Amino acid sequence: MTQKIVYQGEPGAYSHLACSKYFPDHEPVACSSFAKAFAQVRSGDAACAMIPVENTVAGRVSDIYHLLPEGGLHIIGERYLPIHHQLLGVPGSELSEIKTARSHHMALGQVRKFLSQHDIDAVADVDTAGAARKVVAGGDKTIAAVASKLASKTYGLDILAKDIEDAAHNTTRFIVLADRPNLPKPDVPSVSSFVFKVRSVPSALYKALGGFASNGLNLTKLESYMVGGSFTAAQFYADVEGHIESAAMKNALDELSFFSENITHLGTYPMDDSRLSQL
Repeated sequence: MTQKIVYQGEPGAYSHLACSKYFPDHEPVACSSFAKAFAQVRSGDAACAMIPVENTVAGRVSDIYHLLPEGGLHIIGERYLPIHHQLLGVPGSELSEIKTARSHHMALGQVRKFLSQHDIDAVADVDTAGAARKVVAGGDKTIAAVASKLASKTYGLDILAKDIEDAAHNTTRFIVLADRPNLPKPDVPSVSSFVFKVRSVPSALYKALGGFASNGLNLTKLESYMVGGSFTAAQFYADVEGHIESAAMKNALDELSFFSENITHLGTYPMDDSRLSQL
């Protein structure tokens, strides 16, 4: 039986594209929300989930950082997908006719210059592929979607303009989630991800993070977000280059724990080739 990999969105979404590219032996299955994708993996209906966490142009996918600590899943991999947006119109339409473009708000944020140059109004939608489906259903030659080539094939839309993203480096980082950890061997270049909440004492965050510097570990990502309905209770998400079982990481975590109320290890996983190439 073919294993399933779930993603948030509709068929033709960039998450669907990432699933097909990086897990060609799995069956991609669409979910209407991130929470439902998590639930499919927890229940055993899917082997893993492909979830976007950040984009080099539009920034982080904020919903994910609230789901990860309580989602009950483990990060087992990361994938960097170059994003190439297409302007998709109903068959027979022309670029000069387009007055409105629909897409996910993050995708629209990545094609601002193109839309402005062509005097096209942006309309936010729930999903890039969902926007493509709605353009087909509407049949209006003045309305286009900003979506992937896969969405063009999936919904039978014409590509009116190719690769319209504002930045050539436009890339989305995805994490792969499973219901069990899958630690790489200690000698494999790895990333470890954590969520932690520092104690309410002066300089707690500064002191908590000092262990990574003193142990020669590269902290590549640190995100803060509010928890518990309070402006004073901040939780942090961190990516650190290093294996959870290394002596340096153990020393750093000992120091982190001294200044933190709690720490949740979300996963240790191999570095993506794109990250390795930058070392």
